[in-house]
Amino acid sequence: MLKRVYDWTMEKAASKNATGWLAGVSFAESSFFPLPPDLLLVPMVIANRQAAWRLAAICTLASVIGGLFGYAIGYFLYETVGRWVIDFYHLTDKFEAMRQTFLDYGAEILIIKGMTPIPYKLLTITAGVAQLNLWVFVGASIISRAMRFFLVAALLYFFGEPVRAFIEKRLTLVTSAVAVALIGGFLVVKLL
Repeated sequence: MLKRVYDWTMEKAASKNATGWLAGVSFAESSFFPLPPDLLLVPMVIANRQAAWRLAAICTLASVIGGLFGYAIGYFLYETVGRWVIDFYHLTDKFEAMRQTFLDYGAEILIIKGMTPIPYKLLTITAGVAQLNLWVFVGASIISRAMRFFLVAALLYFFGEPVRAFIEKRLTLVTSAVAVALIGGFLVVKLL
């Protein structure tokens, strides 16, 4: 079954609509969607390594725009939508401490944590609730998201075929590692 899902993803990653899906997932992940755009970015770069930089730029731009949506949720809709997202991830207790920390170190938090498996939507909503300066938010988001997506693209660009062979040979191991990284990101947030 994993092999079929992988083959389907690789096929979609090479399709003419793939960049639209990539942009959509990148946007949504920054404000409410639980899955990272890497699930599409990785196979798309492997399928067409020459497009690595363009795809990383699409991820970055869509993620920052989605981050603005997350910021707006925190700024304007925290009591309704924002609180629901925070509660969904069981992060209510940690949220208040994080909000105060955002007032003091918002840009640094966005740059450092925006590159990790920590759910970016938590950062964007918190920045909105904390009313972090919008230009600081946008600048820090561009830096962190670009660093993350361009690093992934660079690794795949320079080591694409060996990475693809490794993934195809050890698909279960790779999907397990991705799942552990995602769960680990949520756990790190809970423990902070």
